[in-house]
Amino acid sequence: MFKATVYVTLRESVLDPQGNAVQDSLHSLGYDEVGEVRIGKYMELEINSEDQNKAEQRVKDMCEKLLANTVIEDYRFDVTTL
Repeated sequence: MFKATVYVTLRESVLDPQGNAVQDSLHSLGYDEVGEVRIGKYMELEINSEDQNKAEQRVKDMCEKLLANTVIEDYRFDVTTL
C-alpha cells in the first residue's frame, strides 16, 4: 500500500486570476510583503499496489488523464509506503 501526494499548478506562462485576487486581498489586509500568489491543487491518494514503480506509473497515468490539464498545468507527485 502506498500514499501518493500530487501537486498540480498552473504553468508559469498561464495567467492566474485566482492567485491575483488572493494577492490583492492579502495586500488590502496589510500583508504588503506578499509578492506573486499562484493557486494550485493538492491531492492525497492511497494506492493499493505491491510494487512502488507500478504505483508511480499508475499515478503518472492518472495525472495525465484526469488530475491535471497538461495543456495549462504542471504536476509533480511523491509516492511513499504507508
